[in-house]
Amino acid sequence: MVTRARRNNKAGIEPLSPQRKWRAITLATLLFVPAYWAIVAALVSLGSEDAKATPAAGPLIAFGLCLLPFVFIVLAFLSEHPNAAGAVAKAMGLTILVGVVVSALAADAATGLVAAVGAGGIVALRSDLDHSWRARAVAVLLATIYVFVLLRTASDVALLMGPVLPFTGIGVADHLSERKRDRERRAATRGSVR
Repeated sequence: MVTRARRNNKAGIEPLSPQRKWRAITLATLLFVPAYWAIVAALVSLGSEDAKATPAAGPLIAFGLCLLPFVFIVLAFLSEHPNAAGAVAKAMGLTILVGVVVSALAADAATGLVAAVGAGGIVALRSDLDHSWRARAVAVLLATIYVFVLLRTASDVALLMGPVLPFTGIGVADHLSERKRDRERRAATRGSVR
């Protein structure tokens, strides 16, 4: 029986510049905003007692859900992910799984949507050697908790901030991971010089 070594997709790839990473995050966030607002507006419409005064929920949900794959396509391809198509497919699967679970637990769709898209973003955004998936997961978890708490204390603010948090949190987590690895390398260099 022959076993194949797992190929490291990150081997030989130069780290992504911060400008390119934040460009990918910004454009993906700008594409996520209308999807988020369409889905939230549809859910508000479904919960409204006056059906004539609110727009039809079906087309809004369809529009929002149709935009989500393009959010991950922008994130993966602009961040120069080595397997962008596979990353988009994994991101969509993770989005569905996390979205259903978190929406059910939180009993609101906005928190579930932030968690779902953040989970998909962890996979879709290119990860360099210095990045940690745990740091990314913690960032998405913190963004999700923040939206959950704000929805129960100051609902309008949470709805406004919701689409900005997931990808921004991942970008900040990557930045902090890079700084941590940089400090570790400098400390190791100083230790070897002595």
